[in-house]
Amino acid sequence: MTSCLRVKKMTSGRRHHLKSVMLQFAATCIEQESKDLLVAKEAYMAENCPAPNLSGDMASLLEICKKIYSAIDKIDDARYDVEGKVQKSEIEIQDLRLKVVELVGVKKPALKKVRMSADAMLQALLGGKHKTTIDLRSNLKQVKKEVKEENTEAGDWRKNIEDKADRKKMFETS
Repeated sequence: MTSCLRVKKMTSGRRHHLKSVMLQFAATCIEQESKDLLVAKEAYMAENCPAPNLSGDMASLLEICKKIYSAIDKIDDARYDVEGKVQKSEIEIQDLRLKVVELVGVKKPALKKVRMSADAMLQALLGGKHKTTIDLRSNLKQVKKEVKEENTEAGDWRKNIEDKADRKKMFETS
């Protein structure tokens, strides 16, 4: 027994309706989150930062200032500790990234073979400064090829060594 499920395609009108309902729901969620965040922020500020009582003599105002200054010191110490932890974490993350790159390895792209004349190469390197044409083959040394007589018979091995010695002397003198 095989059961076949028929899947109907959703019409574009239905799709647009569902999309608009989802967007409306998301907008209400975002609005509610922002309201909750404001309420939480006000509650935290009321708990941790009560409004100072500024009516009083000079001694009470100095006492309030000292309390505020000590609270600022504590907050700065905590901020400094958190910054140190963040910097340490960033260094560890950078080290781990380098290790990942080392493990994966750097892939070299396949280079394409480019045929380029000497003039085109100099034009690419020097830009507009290159005006003259250079023939790089003109300065090469001419080498004459010696035609060697091939012996089809199995020759004496001493003669073959003498030929190689002559060839070695030819390269040493030049």
